[in-house]
Amino acid sequence: MAKKDLPEKLICANKTARLNYFIDDTFEAGIVLSGTEVKALREGRANLRDSYAQVTDGEVFLYDLHISPYTFGNRYNHEPLRVRKLLLHKQEIRRLYGKTQEKGFTLVPTRLYFKHGRVKVEIGLGRGKKLYDKRETLKRREDERDMARSFRHRDRG
Repeated sequence: MAKKDLPEKLICANKTARLNYFIDDTFEAGIVLSGTEVKALREGRANLRDSYAQVTDGEVFLYDLHISPYTFGNRYNHEPLRVRKLLLHKQEIRRLYGKTQEKGFTLVPTRLYFKHGRVKVEIGLGRGKKLYDKRETLKRREDERDMARSFRHRDRG
């Protein structure tokens, strides 16, 4: 199988991101990692739940991404919650910086995955939801689930 044919392999997803934020735009970014971090990610040992990104001095950094230590790592194992640099084009960084300066916008990582053997992070430009927006999203999701369930039962009988 050629390298181009390999699909994206999902490591982890931030399920609460779309519940807590309206995601307006998404960007794909590379991430600077050490060797034991990549090995731990291949085991699927990551958590995006409380993580966020921030533009600092013309660079984008990812905070609170928890990558558990590699099982067979030695004393040179990585620190689980260290700040990691994201790799983006300069014009993308400028655009993200401009958007995050506007009121209510933040950078939220939504997915962490392998693409052609490299670790990528999908960052969403999000606006925070109010409580009533969250309730509306949950209600809509529940209604869609009920409709799908009723269609399934109707097709059987």
